Amino acid sequence: QVQLVESGGGLVQAGGSLRLSCAASGRTFSGFAMGWFRQAPGKEREFVAAISWSGASTYYADSVKGRFTVSRDNAKNTVYLQMNSLKPEDTAVYYCAAGRGWGIAVVTTTQYTYWGQGTQVTVSS
Repeated sequence: QVQLVESGGGLVQAGGSLRLSCAASGRTFSGFAMGWFRQAPGKEREFVAAISWSGASTYYADSVKGRFTVSRDNAKNTVYLQMNSLKPEDTAVYYCAAGRGWGIAVVTTTQYTYWGQGTQVTVSS
């Protein structure tokens, strides 16, 4: 089992920045690829970013590419999502997830076994 706890969400004005953290406990964190997803009211959960177990490879959704950066610190069992130039359409609950696989499938929710409870991000215009 892996337990994931997100933090760092909040209310920010458009153009601002937030850094989300996801702290993991339980099984060996470094053995998992980590993903960030988000879900806005009335919409499906969508892929935001993913990072490989070593941190050497990353994927981003086109909608956040160039604005968001995913990173991880395996010594601290933590993955981060730095969000810059935030837009109102970034408003959602953000979730981190852990899974064993890698490759293009990391954009799908089914790739991940463990999920956090989510943290709310609200961007005002």
